[in-house]
Amino acid sequence: MAVRGLGCPVRFALTAGQKGDAPQADTLIAGQPADFVMADTAYDSDRLRNAIADKGAVAVIPNNPSRAKKHPLDKHLYAQRHLIECCFSKLKQFRRVATRFEKTARNYLAVVTIAATILWIR
Repeated sequence: MAVRGLGCPVRFALTAGQKGDAPQADTLIAGQPADFVMADTAYDSDRLRNAIADKGAVAVIPNNPSRAKKHPLDKHLYAQRHLIECCFSKLKQFRRVATRFEKTARNYLAVVTIAATILWIR
């Protein structure tokens, strides 16, 4: 999920449970203007960092512990990543999103889209 500065969802992708989230990051940030791109340690890859740098943005991603070359991390900016977690929390306040009541991925994606739209309207 890509989230704007105040915690409203901008773009999201639905993946299978066994798939990793990091490969989806390129499509989530493509075409989105940004000064900073924040993510957790699972998104730490040279490929993603280069894509962020090509956008002219700064990557605020903690280093994976197994990384040989460490990148600097602005901890004050990274502290703002709680807005992303708050966005997930707001989406889970919608019962159909939290319980995954929908049987098909198409319907679940539609429910998440409606919930995200309501968050924008609020």
